[in-house]
Formats: sequence, C-alpha cells, structure tokens
Amino acid sequence: MSRRILGTRGSPLALWQARHVAARLEQAHAGLSVELLIIKTEGDRVTDRPFGEMPGRGFFVKEIEDALLDRTIDLAVHSLKDLPTEQPAGLGIAAVLERHDPRDAVLSVAGWRFAEVPAGTTVATGSPRRRSQLLNARPDLGMCLVRGNVDTRIRKLREGQFGAMVLAMAGVERLGITEVPLRPIPIEICLPAVGQGAVAVETRADDAGTRGFVESLVHAETLLCVTAERAFLHRLGGGCLAPTTAHARIEGSEVVVDAMVGDPDGRRLLRDRSRGQLRDGCRLAEDLADRLLAAGGDVILRDARAVAGGGPPPA
Repeated sequence: MSRRILGTRGSPLALWQARHVAARLEQAHAGLSVELLIIKTEGDRVTDRPFGEMPGRGFFVKEIEDALLDRTIDLAVHSLKDLPTEQPAGLGIAAVLERHDPRDAVLSVAGWRFAEVPAGTTVATGSPRRRSQLLNARPDLGMCLVRGNVDTRIRKLREGQFGAMVLAMAGVERLGITEVPLRPIPIEICLPAVGQGAVAVETRADDAGTRGFVESLVHAETLLCVTAERAFLHRLGGGCLAPTTAHARIEGSEVVVDAMVGDPDGRRLLRDRSRGQLRDGCRLAEDLADRLLAAGGDVILRDARAVAGGGPPPA
C-alpha cells in the first residue's frame, strides 16, 4: 500500500476538486491511498477586502505550497486560475485535468440572461476582469464587491443584497447548485480567467514517485490551452488583480487565442485574437500580449494596478 497526503483548501468547491482527484488517482493506481489535509489560506481568512488591498499574490495557494515544500503534504489540488504563473522553486504543475465549461455566468432569482438584466441593477463580482468586461458591454449596470464561498454568495443573492451575480460556471455546476438559474455569458462579451474551469495538481519537482502517479491525470488538450493562456499572463506580468486575460481553445487542427486588457470601469478595453498551429500556442499568446501592450494596454494596466494598489500611477 502506497500512501500520499493531498493538501487542499476547505471550501466546498476545493473539497469537491480534491476528492475528485483523490478518487481518480486511487482508481488509476491499485494500492494507492490518498488522504486529504485541509489547509486554510489567506484568501479564506480575509473575506471582507478586495484582493487589490491585499499584498502579494497567491492568496489561495501560498500556505498550501509552503506545506508542499516542508513535506507536510505530497501533492496539492488547486483551481488553476488561483495559481500564479510562476511556482516557487522546487514545485511544479504535474497535471491539469480536463477542463469544465470555462465561461462565466449570470445568476439571478429572476433567471435573467446578461442582455436581459435591467438597467441600474447592481451586479456582484469580486473580479476586476469581469467588472471591466461587463461594464464595457453594459455601462448601465452597477457593480459591487462580493467575496466568500459559492454557497455564501448565493445566499446573499437570494437575500436580495444585490440583483444579480457573476460566477464561474464550473464552480456552480460542480457543486450541483440549482436553486438559482445559471445563464452563461458568451466569451464574445466576457473572456474567462486564465485557467478557469481547470483543476491543477502541484507536486515537488524532486518527488518522482508522486509525479508518476499524478501524470496519469493529464488532459493534453486542456494542458495545451491553459499553458498558452498562462504564457500570455506571464508576458504581461499580470495576476488576478489586473483586468486582463486570455482564453485559448482548439478548433480543428489549430489553436485560437483571444485576449483582452481593460481598465476597472470598462471605459477602455482592448481585445485581439491569434490563430495558428497547435505547437505555437505559447508564441501566439505572447505575441498577443505584445500587440495589446503596444496598442495602449501598457498604459491601461499601469493605471489599473496603481488604483488597485492605492497609489498614484508610476511615472
């Protein structure tokens, strides 16, 4: 019997993902036992502040990565969109599972689609990326901050604290939440976050045994797409605070990459697209980043990050 300890956050969605990975590993490898260890992160402890007011990055992963490095755990399961584009020395992504529907979705008691949300409605989101794109498409809407687990946010929606809310489809559907209608937002309106809908498994680089187990979970097409998306974000030096993203998908024998850069209020928003051979996904994504920066994205991002950081734009 071989035993591995898997580190995870304790939210319902994180536990769903961790249990899914554990079950897949135990099914694929006879004699393997995977035990879950719940680790509380800064993002779990601080739920009343925007991410822009919190120093550093990796709010939902740092403590888990620390546990990997000190060998308290053997592997970690994350929502890929929570992972910074650079891992600490000694750690690496060993597998990315098949991606769920990556789109964002509107939730409302009335069941509105995004185009049907009445003017003046307050829409809740904790994401600068969503806020930028949604206000660009619908400047007649109001926006407010919401944090907390999916079930907590839905409770606030049903209590009438805001008129509608935007969440990732993957999280709502994985948890089987059906009490509030879920209406997907087309990617033509709102590109999803880098890695959204994908689950990543992180291990120590020197742990060949665990990596050998985990590599059986790799979904090649998903890995190709999210690697390109992360290459875009890395080229910009961005993170979850920057209103920017890229979304890659495979169409036939080609990879298509869409990307955007916008300001927090959606007044300035740039979008572009690249298409090419599958092996060129990262290069296409990096070229997109360069084009968007040259088209004015550098100024937009500089100003947006300065606002998030609470200081004036750099000279």
